[in-house]
Amino acid sequence: MARYAITDIHGCAGTFKQMLVNLHFSKNDKLYILGDYIDRGPDSKGVLDYILELQESGHQVHCLKGNHEEKMLLSRHDVNQCRNWLKWGGAETLESFGVEEITDIDQKYFAWMEALPNIIELPDYVLVHAGLNFLVPDPTVDQYAMRWIRNWYRDINLTWLDGRTILHGHTPLSEEDIREQLKNLLDEDNERAQYLDLDNGCVYEHEGRNQLCVFNMDTKAIHFLENCG
Repeated sequence: MARYAITDIHGCAGTFKQMLVNLHFSKNDKLYILGDYIDRGPDSKGVLDYILELQESGHQVHCLKGNHEEKMLLSRHDVNQCRNWLKWGGAETLESFGVEEITDIDQKYFAWMEALPNIIELPDYVLVHAGLNFLVPDPTVDQYAMRWIRNWYRDINLTWLDGRTILHGHTPLSEEDIREQLKNLLDEDNERAQYLDLDNGCVYEHEGRNQLCVFNMDTKAIHFLENCG
């Protein structure tokens, strides 16, 4: 059994599927996806359908809510939120569903998103989409921060973390920066580097990005796959 973490797929269904093929992902493995399945990329519906297919077929796929899922949920009932969402990549999401209005999307997708948790805590890892607000006594109380926060590393409470590593996405980094974070994480003398950002900006065509990043939570190996969609 292997445990993998991926984040910020952003509608890149073909790349996501190919990554799981490359991993030989099976029902014996566990996959944690840290949010932002939708928007910007060409096939948000394809990403959601594939995740639902995997879950329904007995694969161990555990998903978190990202800020883009939150924005899509809010857009159903708020015109201003919907205008913003469309600019953030929601227009591409509607196109992938073949509809012009968000209300025309099957409710099963909204129900699935609404049920997504903001955090998964394991004995060795804490998984969130964006990060944690360590300026409050219990970081799990600030649900908003888990989906939206940035620039929080300097505030990490090592006592609360209790030896665990935080895996997150939300803020795209270059491959070089991600590998540097992993190097620091594996450095036993660097006790404050208990975090790893897995967002390589798969949907963005920038040098050092445009790849989907997967982390083997057991071997601590990291793999990149160039966007093939």
